[in-house]
Amino acid sequence: MKNTLGRLGWCTLAYGCIGLGVVGVVLPLLPTTPFLLLAAWAAPKASPRLSRWLWQHPRLGPALQAWQHQRAIPRRAKRMATLLLALSWLILWLGSAPGQVLGATAALFGCVAAFVLTRPDATPLRGERQEGNTAMIRRF
Repeated sequence: MKNTLGRLGWCTLAYGCIGLGVVGVVLPLLPTTPFLLLAAWAAPKASPRLSRWLWQHPRLGPALQAWQHQRAIPRRAKRMATLLLALSWLILWLGSAPGQVLGATAALFGCVAAFVLTRPDATPLRGERQEGNTAMIRRF
């Protein structure tokens, strides 16, 4: 019973993070990558099948694998993250947010953008299987 309850908790966390990550693709104020990384960490504890699906997903898998193997972010994701950070700040500015909020978010978004932009560009993995195997996922 305890094991089932624990797996349910991990499964809830993994699916919830996947859902928030997918919503973050279209909502500028919600980040995608941190939720997907958290889902990739929780999924093996919940279900090997869910973990395989996440790591082998045609859209989500390559970015997770690039981070796992190279600590790299795909160039397209860098551009999108930077654009969405700028758009989020612009929405705050157009919404007449107080000066302290604008200053704090500008500093926070600047730090996030600097971190993202200073990560290496992801390169295709050569000679390695593109799909995540259980041993690799558990190291995550």
